[in-house]
Amino acid sequence: MRRNFPQWLKTGILHGKTLLKTEGLLEQYGLNTICTSAKCPNRGECYAKSTATFLIMGDTCTRNCRFCAVQKGIPKSLESEEPKKIAEVVKGLGLKYVVITSVTRDDLEDGGASHFARVIREIRWENPEVKVEVLIPDFQGSAEALKIVLDARPDVLNHNLETVPRLYRTVRPKADYKRSLQILLMSKVINPKIPTKSGLMLGLGESKEEIIEVMEDLRKIECDFLTLGQYLAPSKNHLPIKRYVLPEEFEMLKEIALKLGFKGVASGPLVRSSYKASELFKTI
Repeated sequence: MRRNFPQWLKTGILHGKTLLKTEGLLEQYGLNTICTSAKCPNRGECYAKSTATFLIMGDTCTRNCRFCAVQKGIPKSLESEEPKKIAEVVKGLGLKYVVITSVTRDDLEDGGASHFARVIREIRWENPEVKVEVLIPDFQGSAEALKIVLDARPDVLNHNLETVPRLYRTVRPKADYKRSLQILLMSKVINPKIPTKSGLMLGLGESKEEIIEVMEDLRKIECDFLTLGQYLAPSKNHLPIKRYVLPEEFEMLKEIALKLGFKGVASGPLVRSSYKASELFKTI
C-alpha cells in the first residue's frame, strides 16, 4: 500500500538514541501510545524528538469506527498504576508538553473521565511545569463526565469531529456529529478559560463546501484550534481512501480557517490531531 502513496506522503525511517530511549521507556512501563496503536506515520519523528501521545485505559476500544487501527472488543479493567507510570515516563523523557488520549470506554460509568483526571493530576504532581492536552472521547454526551476532566485543569481540551456530518454513519457509526459539537460547546460553558481544539481527516469523500461548513460550526462554538490531515487507511479492511488531497489544498483550507477566526491551524497531509501540538498551543 505504501509504495502507491504520493511523494508528499512518504516519510523517512528515523533512528537515534532519543528514539530508542522513548521506545525503551514505554516498553519498560508497559504503556500504550496512539502513535503505535493507530499506526501514525509520524511515530518515528515524534519518538526521535522525545515525545509521544499516551493512549490510556488500555488498547481496546468499545466502538467500531471504520477509519481507526485501534483494536475493537471488550476492554480489560483499568490499571490503577497507569497515571503514576505515565507521570514517571514524562519526567524520564523530560517532556514539556504532553498529549493524553484514550480508547472509547462506553463500558465505564463515566466513560473513563475520572481516569483522565487522575492522569492529569499525577503528571502535574511529578512535573509541575508540564502543559497537558487531552484528546477525549465524547463520553456519550455526559456533561458530568466532561466536568470531571475539566476540573483537573488540562491546558487544552481536544475532541475530534473527524469527518463531515454526511459521512458519520459510514465513518463513525456509533458517534454523532451534533453530540461531538455539544461536547466542545459544553467545555466552553463549564470552563471558558480552557482552549478547545478539534480535527478532521480529509480524503474520505467530503467536499470543500462541507469542510468549510464544519469549520463554521466549530467557530460558532468558539473552538480555538483546528487540525486538518490526510486520511490513510490502516489496512485493506478499513475504509478506502477516496482521494489524496494536494498540499496546496491543505494550505488553502488553512487560510480559510484562519480567516474564520481559529487562533491556530495545523493543516497538511501528515498532520494529526496531536502532531506538533505544543507549537499550535504557542499561537495563543
